[in-house]
Amino acid sequence: MTLDIITSDLLGPVTHGFFGRAGGASSGVFRGLNCGFGSSDQHEAVALNRARVAAALGLGAEALMGVHQVHSARVVTVDSGDAPVAEADGLVTRTPGLALSVLTADCQPVLFADAEAGVIGAAHAGWRGALDGVLEATVDAMVAQGARREAIVAAIGPTISQRAYEVGPEFLDSFMDEDPGHARFFAQGKGDRLQFDLPAFGLSRLREAGIADAAWTRHCTYSNPERFFSYRRSVHRREADYGRLIAAIRL
Repeated sequence: MTLDIITSDLLGPVTHGFFGRAGGASSGVFRGLNCGFGSSDQHEAVALNRARVAAALGLGAEALMGVHQVHSARVVTVDSGDAPVAEADGLVTRTPGLALSVLTADCQPVLFADAEAGVIGAAHAGWRGALDGVLEATVDAMVAQGARREAIVAAIGPTISQRAYEVGPEFLDSFMDEDPGHARFFAQGKGDRLQFDLPAFGLSRLREAGIADAAWTRHCTYSNPERFFSYRRSVHRREADYGRLIAAIRL
């Protein structure tokens, strides 16, 4: 089966993709292109899925770089084919032939590029990481590698949409403690529940980081089970585990 690859016009000539679940070797709740070794899926199936992603980017599997994601604001710079083992949630490079990747299942996958300077980045930005500054940290790391802040573009891939992201008042408090203006990212739900707009929050943080050109692909992970994995949907369905989507970019 053909892989489902979503691209962004913003990233232009830079090879990249937000991969859906079609075209993978996994089965059961992981059916499709599960790329997360951290899941309980068969290791061989995940390895095959990741190899298919790398091939779609024109690379071997060994060139697909990732990190151990921990919902942080830490970013690593990758300058060789030695896979970073750091706990982090962002990667940047100016080295051709390496693909930076992040895994998500409702959180925001964000890909960055300054094509003229030859610097790219990728970030895993859930609410915690986005609130703590992982997007800004990724931009800063790119600038340190020679990117021009005003030339960096960023695309947010499939993530959970506001209509599917119900939260409680204590969640709102985490945002209001930092900035009362964050109330604009919440809509009233049922009772004391609220609906949080994660991609709008991500776009706001990108703008604050000086990124003039940024956009969300407008795909909701929760609402399309045939196309995307979703952690929250798996919890609501009481499934034992869930697959991880991959987003990747290469020079």
